[in-house]
Amino acid sequence: MNAFGLIQIGLLLSSTTIISSLQCNHLPLQQRKVVENSLRLLDKMGKKFPQQCLREKMSFRFPTHILQPRQKETVGVAIEEIFRHIFHIFSKNLTLAAWDGTALDQFQNGLYLQIMQLEACVIKKHIQHRWSKEVSRLKLKKYFQKLDCFLKDKQHDLCSWEISRAEMRRCLQLIDKMTRKLKN
Repeated sequence: MNAFGLIQIGLLLSSTTIISSLQCNHLPLQQRKVVENSLRLLDKMGKKFPQQCLREKMSFRFPTHILQPRQKETVGVAIEEIFRHIFHIFSKNLTLAAWDGTALDQFQNGLYLQIMQLEACVIKKHIQHRWSKEVSRLKLKKYFQKLDCFLKDKQHDLCSWEISRAEMRRCLQLIDKMTRKLKN
């Protein structure tokens, strides 16, 4: 995403009113919609997984236990953190990715807006303080650092981006599964 796009998002957010508690009550539904849209955009960004990349595929082992429902707010903070990491990964050197730029921008914008909404809705001081001390946060950070190092080691080539895209798809599917459980 270019700087102009971030400025537009910033202006949009600053010119809107504070998110109402009613919207925060519907956060799991909104998250599911964002995740569904993000999955659709990930598919639209690129084509099928390239055959030449199959031999490079590796397992990053997403720490699934961080999305186990303890408290809705804790899961919300975890999801916000995951969205932040995904946004960071997809804001890197994408020149060799050969993806649909419009779909990529929409993907990044959707993640950014969801991060802002989660930030506004989650009771940050109490929950985030506890979350920041948890081993779960460190495992999540390690997972995304491993992915980031993989991209750097492969010099952000096409296959590394395709593998990363597939991995982010798995992350989003796990979030979707969790938000569906929270609804029940």
